[in-house]
Amino acid sequence: MTMHNEDLRLPSNDWRAYQGVLSRRIFAFLLDYAIIAVLWIPAAVVVFFLGILTLGLGFMLYPALFAIVAMLYFGLTVGGREQASPGMRMMGLAIARTDGRPMDFLTAIVHLVIFWIANALLTPLILLIGLFTDRSRLLHDLLIGTVTVRRDMY
Repeated sequence: MTMHNEDLRLPSNDWRAYQGVLSRRIFAFLLDYAIIAVLWIPAAVVVFFLGILTLGLGFMLYPALFAIVAMLYFGLTVGGREQASPGMRMMGLAIARTDGRPMDFLTAIVHLVIFWIANALLTPLILLIGLFTDRSRLLHDLLIGTVTVRRDMY
């Protein structure tokens, strides 16, 4: 499959597209994880019945269940047509790749996993990186070539 120029959508270079993005990302994070927590409940019920049907083997999904739900959530939303999770959309944000290609399911999951690793190592100090980088990019954005932008300026 070849890419045509009209398929590329490069993020804006206008500084206003990144104004207030860091604080909006924090609120989007809180909203998204509240939604994931709610989605985890029916997933836990499904795993319970799966555990019964598999004579206990399904119960081994419980330790990873929150991560699985979060990966599916972000893979399907950030990697979907809107290029943003519901929390990001509520905060007026979208995510874009710096090479102009759209986010896909796998890239969205890699973005999330690198965020988790960086957050585990740097704790909330990960947000300080956004104060010193162009376009308020965080470590995981820099590593995989993404940028979070205001939807009204993208």
